[in-house]
Amino acid sequence: RSPVLTLSTMNPAVRRVEYAVRGPIVTRALQLEQELRQGVPKPFTEVIKANIGDAHAMGQKPITFLRQVTALCLYPELLADPKIPDDAKARAQRLLLACAGQSAGAYSASPGIGMICGHVAQFLQRRDGVVANPNNIFLSTGASDAIVSILKLLVSGVGPSRSGVLIPIPQYPLYSAAIAELSAVQLNYYLNEEQCWALDVAELRRALTEGRRHCCPRVLCIINPGNPTGQVQSRQCIEDVIKFAFEEKLFLMADEVYQDNIYAKGSAFHSFKKVLFELGPPYSEEVELASFHSISKGFMGECGFRGGYVEVVNMDPEVQQQLSKLVSVRLCPPVPGQILLDTIVDPPRPGDPSYEKFMAEKQEVLSNLAHKAQLTQEIFNRTPGIHCNPVQGAMYSFPRIDLPPRAIAAAEAEGKAPDMFFCMRLLEETGICVVPGSGFGQREGTFHFRMTILPPTEKLQLLLEKLSSFYTKFVKEFS
Repeated sequence: RSPVLTLSTMNPAVRRVEYAVRGPIVTRALQLEQELRQGVPKPFTEVIKANIGDAHAMGQKPITFLRQVTALCLYPELLADPKIPDDAKARAQRLLLACAGQSAGAYSASPGIGMICGHVAQFLQRRDGVVANPNNIFLSTGASDAIVSILKLLVSGVGPSRSGVLIPIPQYPLYSAAIAELSAVQLNYYLNEEQCWALDVAELRRALTEGRRHCCPRVLCIINPGNPTGQVQSRQCIEDVIKFAFEEKLFLMADEVYQDNIYAKGSAFHSFKKVLFELGPPYSEEVELASFHSISKGFMGECGFRGGYVEVVNMDPEVQQQLSKLVSVRLCPPVPGQILLDTIVDPPRPGDPSYEKFMAEKQEVLSNLAHKAQLTQEIFNRTPGIHCNPVQGAMYSFPRIDLPPRAIAAAEAEGKAPDMFFCMRLLEETGICVVPGSGFGQREGTFHFRMTILPPTEKLQLLLEKLSSFYTKFVKEFS
């Protein structure tokens, strides 16, 4: 009797899903770690997983206030501890009163704890100078879950009427994976590498025009600051994109999870919602927008708690009811993640016992990241054949590498993409795990890799120099 579920009988959309950030190269990195533990000799002593933006895994210390409030909510007996400041205790008590049964182990309302949705709305109002309605805010299991939920609402049709989703190339592979799973059509628009990965409306128009020949483009996704490219879009660019979405009747999805991670002089974060309302009618009344934020990035890096939110603007009220229904199917986002989100959108204020320590810890994280962003581009650009744009924001660099024809031929002989071939050799010989650019998308004939800038400065410098030396040796071998 053959199994009911086989590769040929399973959902073909799931088979099409790929997610390079945790793909085959990471599987091999885990195997190498196991081999090192077993005493198998290697040309390195540790595997450095620079493949993913996981701050705490890379040694970043948690922000004290965030963890104190969360610990108090999870174990209220700590409220008697005299070492914990009074503002953290008062926050935890308010949060527990907002939880069913005064327990963080109880389900919350499906869109999230009402008090926290209110605090998110106040945070957005302070950030943008625009009134935010808590009823338009849905807390989520990280930003990823909210992104998929919004895409589910937008995907419909078959054949030429199938929904098309415009995504940047390079992109974060959550988008290509979700589009494949939902059987939508991926429409690529290319960021301009020569202009520091700038977004060009003429390129958006090209992708849209091509897409309309075989599907129904309905969605435009923007990642700002960029992942994997680390660029920060200008206010003028955001204004142009909003006008384009208005003219072409596209739903805008703004992935803004790196909004705290701005490093380059002259760069600044401008939220899509703020620019939308500064433009005024008809844009502010008609352009439909979903914007996303997360506790996983920024200065907090609390990836494992899985907290985030989406704010919807100008969404049809009947569709918004359907979104409420959709999120209710999953009952609620993780309550500890919601609690952590609350401490981020409503942090200690001047005069609070925790304020000075909180600000010092936050600034230390962000200034270290700014230094590491600069260090990364400097070291890479010293090496002939590696071309690294300034890391203006986010947590990654996405350098272009020149690969000799013999290396490309060797990769093809092994049935691998040339940058995958390079990255796998890098891992096997140095223990450095980075993700090939082919996992994010890149222009035909170019090769890249993505690596995080999160390791401690000393380790990052060693990693960059080791990687650059390996690249030089690799090119020599295949020249």
